[in-house]
Amino acid sequence: MLSNRSRYALRAMIHLAGLPGGGPATIGEIAEAATAPRKFLEAILLDLRRQGLLVSKRGRTGGYALAAPAQAISFADVIRALEGPLALAPCASRTANGPCETCPDVETCPLQPVLQDGRDAIAAVFEGRSLLQAASNSPLALGGPIPVPSRV
Repeated sequence: MLSNRSRYALRAMIHLAGLPGGGPATIGEIAEAATAPRKFLEAILLDLRRQGLLVSKRGRTGGYALAAPAQAISFADVIRALEGPLALAPCASRTANGPCETCPDVETCPLQPVLQDGRDAIAAVFEGRSLLQAASNSPLALGGPIPVPSRV
């Protein structure tokens, strides 16, 4: 399940993606656009800045701005920056792979292939959606409907 932290981050980043040049915007403007509590959002934006997804500038014309073009930042980038790997379990992760706490043997685990398929499906969607696509709010820009694998 996606945390409130990631939801607020995505809303904030999409707001910045919709601004000319990706920002800057003040914390107040971003909090209002993201319908997020300001104090909570401040901590989130600071983490995104530390992870290299945002830049900040002090002063009258300052605020937060995207650190890269909006088309170069995916939903997966934002979620990974705050939550870590997209996989539901360590054995299915491509970036932080390892055995699960309760798994007796990764090699024979019947869950691992299914968890890896789930991770691949989630990653395909989140990596395939940029902030620019979301900011344009167009079904065509978003890649149209997400294909759902048929069950045979």
